[in-house]
Formats: sequence, structure tokens, C-alpha cells
Amino acid sequence: MRPDGLIFIGKEEDIKKSGRITAKINGREIVVFYHEGKFHALDSRCYHEGGPLCRGEIEDINGQACIVCPWHKFKITLETGEGLYEGINPLEPSPTPQWQSKGVKQRIHKLTIDNGSIYVCPPDLSVSFDSDYFAEKYKNGGELAMGKQSHSEVAE
Repeated sequence: MRPDGLIFIGKEEDIKKSGRITAKINGREIVVFYHEGKFHALDSRCYHEGGPLCRGEIEDINGQACIVCPWHKFKITLETGEGLYEGINPLEPSPTPQWQSKGVKQRIHKLTIDNGSIYVCPPDLSVSFDSDYFAEKYKNGGELAMGKQSHSEVAE
């Protein structure tokens, strides 16, 4: 941790090559994505049921880059943390599905790039998000407590 409170996540070039990286901030797991020239950081566990967003695919939905949770296909914007769903207005004569926002559900983490290194600001926990529940539940080995294998255990 730097004197200004920023926490080192990784080297800019390494994250650009891999496209994503997970890291822990005070026991809280986050995922950093590099997508279309931008870095994005968010809680690594989906706000819905704690699915591993680090294993999700990125899709473009109405011009917004979204991570798709691999467990239940929930879609979350990388930029704002909004949950998106496809809904219809039944009052329309021939309703067609439109993408709509459920509001901000996933905690986004502020990144700083300094001299080729990526840093993240510790989260402001005075404001809560739906993803906080699973971030806390999976904190410090919570994957084992919930009966899920971690990525490193699967690889072994």
C-alpha cells in the first residue's frame, strides 16, 4: 500500500496481456478487466448469487461493455456496475424486448495508473451495493466455506 492509501494490483502491461486479473483488497476479492483500451475494476463476485465474474465473458449491450456472470448469465456494465435485463412494455401494441437497468448492483473500484503500475482505491464502505453481501461472504477463504472450489484449486 502506498502512503496515499492506494493498493498495488499489478503491472499495466501484464493486465493488458491477460485481459483480466483478480486481486484481494483487505480480504475482498476484486477483478480488473482490460477491455477495448480501458481498465475496469469491480467486485469479483456477482451481486445475484456470488458467481465468479472473473470467469465471465464480456459482451457489448447497447454500446456498453458488460460482464456476463457464468452461473446465471446476469449482465453487469463494467463502467457503472449496473445490472441489465431485457424487458418488455406490455402496454405497447407489439412489445419488443429492450435492455433496461436494474440500477447499480455491483461495486466498482476506482483505479489509478502510475508509471506502468495499476493501483486501486480502498472501497468506500459507507455506501453499500448488492455485491457487498457476496464480497463479504467470500472474504478470506469464503469459497471453501460455501463449498465452492477456487480457481487455483480447480487448476491443481
